[in-house]
Amino acid sequence: MQVEEYLNDIAEREGTVHLTLIDPASQSPEAAAEIAKAAVAGGTDAILIGGSTGAGGVALDQTLIKIKEQVDVPTILFPGNAGGVSTHADAIFFMSLLNSRDINYITTNQVMGAPIVYKSGIEPISMAYIISEPGGTVGWVGDAKLIPRNKPELAAAYSLAGKYMGMHYTYLEAGSGADRPITPETIGAVKHVLGDNKLIVGGGIRDGKTAKICADAGADMIVTGTIVEETDDVKKKIEEIVSAIKK
Repeated sequence: MQVEEYLNDIAEREGTVHLTLIDPASQSPEAAAEIAKAAVAGGTDAILIGGSTGAGGVALDQTLIKIKEQVDVPTILFPGNAGGVSTHADAIFFMSLLNSRDINYITTNQVMGAPIVYKSGIEPISMAYIISEPGGTVGWVGDAKLIPRNKPELAAAYSLAGKYMGMHYTYLEAGSGADRPITPETIGAVKHVLGDNKLIVGGGIRDGKTAKICADAGADMIVTGTIVEETDDVKKKIEEIVSAIKK
């Protein structure tokens, strides 16, 4: 089964997919593998690997190798640029940062990375990436024209554009470590126009209650990243979030 099919199937059967994001720059490959192992034990459906800065090269490759030694769920690249591609992953969120002011994050990095993806046989999953306030590091690095929290119609318009350009997934991002997640109003407005296309929501989701609000508003997939770096018990925290979003 292809990774995209696997994720879509979980979304249909269980209500919401949970994805754990691990930044290779935040810890050693061995520590990353232990986080991934604990997250899978807690019920996460797949592991995302990537980050805004310092998340490529040897560190990325070694992190993927160590993670795949410990878990059997799919590993999916979440690249910050063309340097975030590795042949060791199962799939890649092949994304365009639609609300960036910098052409490099809309098409140039994609052009540079596409031949590597093609030659390696990594499964590409097309995705519109949209950053909302507050945006965090990724908003700054990607030079995003942040979607205001009180303007769900702007997020919906960007998402609809991505859908019409053929992108299967849309990712609404509040930014790593955001103090607040995407609003339910924005999630609902975007899911309404996306229809059957899958909606991913991340940033500012640190507990089961918040995750459930996002899922109930229309998120098909929930991403948590910062919290697995901060908590003393990854398995317990992921269990809390997963149990809140599954049917």
